[in-house]
Formats: sequence, structure tokens, C-alpha cells
Amino acid sequence: MQIFEFIPCFHSVSSYLLSAGPNPVSSIWPLPFNPVKLVLLIVWVYLCLYFVQLVHLSPLVPKKYKSIAYIITLVTGPLLLLTLFLIDTAKKSSVTGESIFLLIKQQVGNIIANIHFRRPGPIEDESAIKLLDSSGNELKEIYGHGGGKRQDSHTLDLTERIIADALDLRASDILIDPKDESMYTIRLRIDGVLRIVRKLDTETSKAVVNSIKAVSGMDISEKRRPQDGAFIAKRADTITSFRVASAGVVNGEKLSIRVLNQNAGMFKLSDVGLTNQQYSIIKSAINKPSGMILVCGPTGSGKTTTMYAMLNHIDRFTRNVITVEDPIEAVLPQASQIEINPKADITFAKTLRSILRQDPDVICVGEIRDEETAEIALRAAQTGHLVLATIHCNSNATALVRLLDLGVSPLLLSSGLSLLASQRLLRRLCEHCKRPAQLPQALIRDLQSKGINYKNIYEAVGCKYCAGTGYRERIAILDPLVITDQLRVDIAKNQALIAELRTEGIRKDISNLKREALRKVISGITSLQELKRVIG
Repeated sequence: MQIFEFIPCFHSVSSYLLSAGPNPVSSIWPLPFNPVKLVLLIVWVYLCLYFVQLVHLSPLVPKKYKSIAYIITLVTGPLLLLTLFLIDTAKKSSVTGESIFLLIKQQVGNIIANIHFRRPGPIEDESAIKLLDSSGNELKEIYGHGGGKRQDSHTLDLTERIIADALDLRASDILIDPKDESMYTIRLRIDGVLRIVRKLDTETSKAVVNSIKAVSGMDISEKRRPQDGAFIAKRADTITSFRVASAGVVNGEKLSIRVLNQNAGMFKLSDVGLTNQQYSIIKSAINKPSGMILVCGPTGSGKTTTMYAMLNHIDRFTRNVITVEDPIEAVLPQASQIEINPKADITFAKTLRSILRQDPDVICVGEIRDEETAEIALRAAQTGHLVLATIHCNSNATALVRLLDLGVSPLLLSSGLSLLASQRLLRRLCEHCKRPAQLPQALIRDLQSKGINYKNIYEAVGCKYCAGTGYRERIAILDPLVITDQLRVDIAKNQALIAELRTEGIRKDISNLKREALRKVISGITSLQELKRVIG
């Protein structure tokens, strides 16, 4: 009855408000409550309900304590979650060694980015990284469906952060290896030099190693036998491939992760750092219809990138280009690329035999490792095919020696090979912090006696742009050797050539590389210290 009695009263009040003019509130009785306090109360209630939802989804609260956490959160609102947030940040700081204030800043930034003022449909964070296996399954799905104990989200996030940091710092390799029984180190090879970026306790490191092995398709339970695997990382529209190798070592298990250079397919010969004369020599060899171009150098000297630059110089629309690689580092449009898989009995030698029946004009061999591969490639170069290949060795002379030691016929080698190119990579001086070098007087006199202008020689300093190293990015130096008719005769007939190559040839090649490196030094591109580090 009270409701029906209230209706006439409400009707009279509403009639009065409508007739009161533009500001009727000031002419009626004061409100029995404070509007500001009411709004704050409503906001607090919604915050409490929102944080109850966060507690429900949060891995920080154990499952058996969820009900109690709901009640406490309804009373305290965000205070409980703030406490848990600070505790978790302190744990992360103790594990990673990072500053607690820096971690708080990062996590607050993540919270702001992910706060739930969402439009319809999820908004993907462009900086987020996803680790996927070869089938496209995400790391968290793989680890979640495993037979063992599920790793907490902190370990998986740490794994993704390690990979993301390596990509941000332009690393070519990631090494995770035990320092002692209680600690692992994570090192990145940046511009050819290893740098320690993290130190983790053994328990956390083993969990990270297991997560990487899981996404790479490796056996987590096997920790002594060497294994190989691969995975990919996706960030926004960029996909990066990784090759993983494990080995049992003292104090634990070591992982070596190679970051494959996805930009290699866009390199051109003009980007390598060739002189005009070297560019002319290589261009002339590439334009020939047949012959073998062999790029040699130690691991990490940029051989594959240079080979891709040569392939990019070739017109792949009018020439049938087929590559055999282990693994495929970059996609080349209008080229047929085959990846080696020893487990499936797909080897370099067997693949080379098959592609000779596919009417190739240009054949690219990722690496010559054995006699059979070398012979097939050289015979292909003899029979009207242009062959590009790489081989692991220190100089042009040692490349010839190694091929002869593998058992390749001197006659076959002399007739098939057309160009050898030994290569190294030198770090570029950082343009933001390099300064004129302070050279000893004896060195200045020596440079002056050789007619070298020492005033353009710079040295590394270190700043925020180069992470304190004084260097950023690298440039190649090459020593091309054209196989002339006289050299062909020497290789085919002179049996004493091997002994000569082992002594005079190697010294001559190193001298040529030093001369090329010194040109970069006196041009202000790199430093004398870098020349000594790479060439000796």
C-alpha cells in the first residue's frame, strides 16, 4: 500500500520540478545524501567486484585459497591485489637480478596497456611475442598438455622475455649454460661478441630450458644425449626462425639457440661493403652461365648472407634457381628452396642428384661438408650450371686444401671452380660516440712511413646507443680469388701445390684480409682493436 500512496506524491513533486524553471534543484529541499560520496561508493563497489575477477584469474593466488581471497578482496578492494603484486615483483627481482623499481614500472605499464576498457573483440599487443613449434602450436598450449607438471606462467613469460630481448638487441645466438651448480648464465652474441645479459638460479634455468626444448620438439626427459630442434617466434607481423641444439655438460644442460637472419633475403651486393673492384669481380662471376663460386670463412662470418646477396643479383624470373640449405634462413621469391632433413634421409648429396633432373640454371648449396657433395656440385658447375656454395675454413688457400683433402680430384677442382672469396665481419664504430684514436708515437711513425693517413683513425668509446660497447652493426671484408688459367694448371698438375698453399698461400690470404680491414680502419668505419680481434 505504501508504494501506491507514494505515486501521487511523486506526481506532485515531478509537476513542481517541471514548473520550477531551468534550476529547480536550488528551490527545493536539500538532498538527504552527498552525491560525491555516492559516486565514490559505487566506484569502490565496482572496483571490488573487478578485483575479485582478477583474483579469480590470477595465478598468484593458490586455488585452495581462492574463496578466502574473494571475501578479503570484497572488503579490502585493490589492497590485497596490490600486496600480491609487490610480493611477486620482489620475487622476480631476486630471481632475475633486475631493479625492483624497474620491474614495477614495466608491470604497471603492462597493466595500463591491458586495462579492461575494451572495445568489442580482443586487441593484440604488437610488442607481445609468441613462441610456436613447427606445427604452429603455442608454447603455453604445448606445455599445458604435457604429461608432467605444468610450469607456472612466470617461467613461460620469462622464456618469452629472453627471446624477445635477443631480438630487440639484434643477437645472432643465445647461449644458456650452467656456470656452476647453483647458477646459469644467459649470453647473447651481438655483432659477433658474446655478452652476459642474465644470471638465473638453477631451478628457474632448468624450467626455461625445458620450455624451449618443448617448443622445439625435443625430448625433455633426455638431458645427456645431444639433440637438435627448431621453433619460430611471432611478433605482430614478423616471424623469426630459431635453430636449437642441446648438450649435456658439467653441472647441467647447455642450450645453443641460433637466430636465423630473416633479412638475408633482402640483402644486395651493394649492402655487403665491397670495393668497386671486388664488386666488378663478383658481378662478372655471377653473370657467367656456369662455374662454381665458393664463399669461405669461419662460423659467423656472414657467408650465407653474402650468398643470398649474390642470388638477389640474379634474375630469378628468367633463370631457374634451386637452393639446398640447412636450414632455410630466408625466403627467396621465384626460387625453389629445399631444406635438408637427415632424419628423413634428405641429405645434400641426395638432394643435389635429384635437382639436376629439374632443369636448374643456378644451384645454391648451403654448405659443402663432404666429398660426395663437393664432387656433385663441381660436376654440375662443369656441365653448364652456375653453382654458389659455402665452406667452413679460414682462407682461400685452406679452402683449396680442404677440398683436395676431402678427396676431390685436382682435375675436377681446377675445371669446376671459377671464384673463391674469403670473408670476415668487422664491427662498425658507433657514430654517436667514436672519437679520434690516441695512437702511440711508434705506430704513428710506422703508418707515416707507409703513407697511411692516421688522422682518420678512430677508437670505440661507448654510449647508450651502442649499449656501452662502442660498436653497432657490422661490415664485411672480402678477399676474392679468381681462378685463372695458370692457377687451374697448377691445381691440376702440380702436386706440390698443397704444401705451398699450406704455408705461403695462407699467409698471403691473411695479409690480403688485413689490407682490406686496414682500409676500413683508415676510413673511420672500424678501429685497430677490432682489426686485431678479427684478423689477428
